[in-house]
Formats: sequence, structure tokens, C-alpha cells
Amino acid sequence: MIGVGWASLTCPRGSVGTAFGLYPPYALFTFLIKHMNLIIQATHSIAAAHLNHLAKLAQSKQREQIAEHVYRLPEAQAHPEIAPYCFEHQLDYGFVPRGRSLKDFGLLVMDMDSTLIAIECIDEIADMQGLKPQVAAITEAAMRGELDFAESLRRRVALLEGLDERALQRVYDERLRLNPGAEIMLAKLKEHGIRTLLVSGGFVFFTERIKARLQLDFAHANTLEIIDGKLTGRVMGKIFDAQGKADWLVKIREELELRPEQVIAMGDGANDLKMMARAGISIAYHAKPVVREQASYALNFVGLDGLVNLLA
Repeated sequence: MIGVGWASLTCPRGSVGTAFGLYPPYALFTFLIKHMNLIIQATHSIAAAHLNHLAKLAQSKQREQIAEHVYRLPEAQAHPEIAPYCFEHQLDYGFVPRGRSLKDFGLLVMDMDSTLIAIECIDEIADMQGLKPQVAAITEAAMRGELDFAESLRRRVALLEGLDERALQRVYDERLRLNPGAEIMLAKLKEHGIRTLLVSGGFVFFTERIKARLQLDFAHANTLEIIDGKLTGRVMGKIFDAQGKADWLVKIREELELRPEQVIAMGDGANDLKMMARAGISIAYHAKPVVREQASYALNFVGLDGLVNLLA
């Protein structure tokens, strides 16, 4: 289901635009697009020529600047050239139903590695063992959907056997950084009373520290087994994978007594797709192609605050 604002509406995917943002098939949505705003945003100044061209394609007669590098084109209509044009000029875009805003939502569910934060924690832990290239290659294959996530995690964690547990704190202190716009996004969510759930196929060591640091509401991840101060190369208990993320989204949503359409899910890898499918809106953040193709919206260039701009 594409998050266009009507919960009963479905449409096929795979058009040129779904790789870069929300692009409903033209013939199917012509009458609905008249009720859409086209949001254009970038990390840089957007040339008037680009805005004029997009307005012409979308048949929008107005242009509203809603933030420094963010514009709204009201009464916009879909056009197959919008997606490739935006991608070529490093612009992010999305068709948003007129009147939809953050006030319509109650929960944001986020992946951690390469979504909320700018690193893959397990790759950086492996670097302490001199094994980053080997582990990173497995990580990349898993995120593209080429490997089963649980098996890929077991293989990666096994390579960490014997590493001193202090390496985890070093990764947190020295290498972990939030992605751009994270704090702006979270502040705006809090302002609207939207709860936050951090889910990760990574490790509790990091999710719990980030949860406390950013005052997130909920978090869940895997636990590394540590004996006598050393990593054993094993994960404790059942591996928290793609299905686990989806299940936790539903669990917290039900605890908060929210409807599915009141949930936003954000991720970058194949193991985020199941949870994204359970949300009213899904956001692919600097994501792999397989994720961009199935998300409601894709943020390829802007920071996490791009979510706020979409739903301003």
C-alpha cells in the first residue's frame, strides 16, 4: 500500500518514480493527484529554473517556500519525468495529500544503523579486529537482500570472537554519529507528541545508549554474548530480524492504541521492508534500491529532517 492518505487505496509499484519518491501510476491516480502537494527539497539552494520546470511538469500554478531549501507546489499532478529530473539534480520530492501533516501520526519506528546513525556498528566493531572489509561485505549483501539477515548476522558476529568488550564503548565514543537532521526531526516529533521506537538488527549496547541520549520512548535489538569481558562470537537468544522489527511495530502500535495509518516507518535496508509494510507511511532513507522501490517516499539527498519537511 502506498501512503497517499486513503487507507483503502492500493496501487502497483515499479514505475520510474518509486525509486526516488512517491509516484503513483499516472492513469490510475489522475483525479486524486489534483488533491496533492508536490514537496521539493534539497541540501542546497534550488534554482528557479528547476522549480519552474517541475511546476510545469506537475501543472502547478503556485510555488510556496516552506523552509530554506524546501518548496511546496500545490495542486500538483504526476508526470513520469519528475522522478528522473529530481534525481539528476539531487532533489528529493514527494506527493503529499493536501492537509496531511505530522499531527496525523502517533508513532515513528526507525532503524538504527545507517538510518538514525551514520555508521554500521558491527562494521566498526569488526574494524577493531582488523576485519572490517570482510564484515562490511556481508553487511552490504544482507542490506541489499542477497543474504538471509539472521544467517548473515551469525557469520559476522562469529568473526568478533575474542574481542575485548571495551571495543563496543570505543565505537560508541569515537565513531558513532547521528545522521544529519536527526535532532531536528526528533524535536519536531516530540513537539507533536509522536512517540519513537528504535529497532535494530544490531545490538542493545548501542540502542539503549542512543535511547537514553535522545530520550526515545522504546528500543529493541540483539544482545551480544560476553563472557569474562570478551565477545564469544554469539548472539544471545533469538535473533531480532526483519520479522522481529515488524512485530515490534505492531506491538507498540497496539499498546499506544494507534491505527496503522498513524505509524511512520523509516529504514535503509532489506531487513526494514517488513516493518515498513506495516506502517501507514514508509520512508526510505539513503536506502538500497530494493527499499526505495517499495517505500512511500525516498529521501536520497536531504537529512532526516526531510521527514518533517514532507509533512509540514
